[in-house]
Amino acid sequence: MGQQEKVATSLAGVVGEEIDARLAPVDAELARRYPGDPGTRQPVHTVYVPADAFTAGTVRSWGDRALALLDEHAPDPASFAAVLGLPDDLAEPVYSRVRDKLEREPVEDLRVDFEDGYGPRPDAEEDEAAARAARLVAEAYRDGTAAPYMGIRVKCMEAAVRARGIRTLDVFLTGLVEAGDLPGGLVLTLPKVTYPEQVSAFVRLLEAFEEAHGLDAGRLGFEIQIETSQSILAADGTAAVARMIQAADGRATGLHYGTFDYSACLGVSAAYQASDHPAADHAKAVMQVAAAGTGVRVSDGSTNVLPVGPTAKVHDAWRLHYGLTRRALARAYYQGWDMHPGHIPTRYAAVFAFYREGFEQAATRLARYAGRVGGDVMDEPATAKALGGHLLRGLDCGALDVAEVARLTGLTRADLEAFATPRRGDLTASPK
Repeated sequence: MGQQEKVATSLAGVVGEEIDARLAPVDAELARRYPGDPGTRQPVHTVYVPADAFTAGTVRSWGDRALALLDEHAPDPASFAAVLGLPDDLAEPVYSRVRDKLEREPVEDLRVDFEDGYGPRPDAEEDEAAARAARLVAEAYRDGTAAPYMGIRVKCMEAAVRARGIRTLDVFLTGLVEAGDLPGGLVLTLPKVTYPEQVSAFVRLLEAFEEAHGLDAGRLGFEIQIETSQSILAADGTAAVARMIQAADGRATGLHYGTFDYSACLGVSAAYQASDHPAADHAKAVMQVAAAGTGVRVSDGSTNVLPVGPTAKVHDAWRLHYGLTRRALARAYYQGWDMHPGHIPTRYAAVFAFYREGFEQAATRLARYAGRVGGDVMDEPATAKALGGHLLRGLDCGALDVAEVARLTGLTRADLEAFATPRRGDLTASPK
């Protein structure tokens, strides 16, 4: 060995200690506000079902209806691929996985709707529907027929419907607690949020319920629906959605874009209200930046063009939905709303094609990074994080198999998780 180079410094150790002390509050603030992705599964969609239409067989019914549409309008891989423009090498893998998904797990996230999809009802009727929803959700989780995530959307915190929304939530949650432990996949949705104070009020409501039933503080989280212009740009010119995340005090799990309410709020004509309208892109970009690093996930909206009627009309609706879903995925909106059973074949087709198209390249790049092997792309730690996340999302939804990911990467799921969710300031760490 050669002679070790002498290293000279000029600063006393006390300087570093002083800087540590000065930045300690900032360190704590970063850890509190930006904890990073929770590392849990994110559903690829949310299905909304009006409370009066929700039954014990809803999840299975959506799968069966979707399969029937495939049988009628695209009965084989070639015909389905022709409708969507899938390349030949993806036609069979995507089609077979879509059919398997519809048979095995047709819905990943279901929301029993007590808001727009339900409308005003007599109080006694809504009370009964909320109690019934609680019973059916609890039974579904007990007997294994539940979607991975299930919950309700209540009415908003505006004065006209506030009391009704609070009561419906109380009836539903009380029914779940009385039926046993709260389901791990429970999700609550607060719609039409305009001011951060409405989020704070919802937090207080959940705190009161937790206190009343001796639940752990913070057990109940919720999604915030972004459906008004004021939720994006407040009266003082600030991004209100960022303040809403903070007002949720760690309970916010997602931001869901409401295509039609938001578009109408801005005066977009009905014919042009869509998730690819420039107004929608702006809103979702603000949501995305506000949520980045907070652990709050962003969901795209929906299309109201339903795949019903003759084959030509169904195919047109499928192409539209598939294109919008692929567009959202490329923009890192990994979740969206589906309004009809006919939407879920193209939801899964778009998701599966997206992850399978990028699979080999992502797997090869991550394997090279993990092994410190050079290639034609020089990836950084942040890119390795994105690659790990891409593969994990593909595994979670069923687009990819554990065996094929392990074969191409040499990595376990735990390895992928370590790449995808490093601690803040520790991007350079490697699980290998």
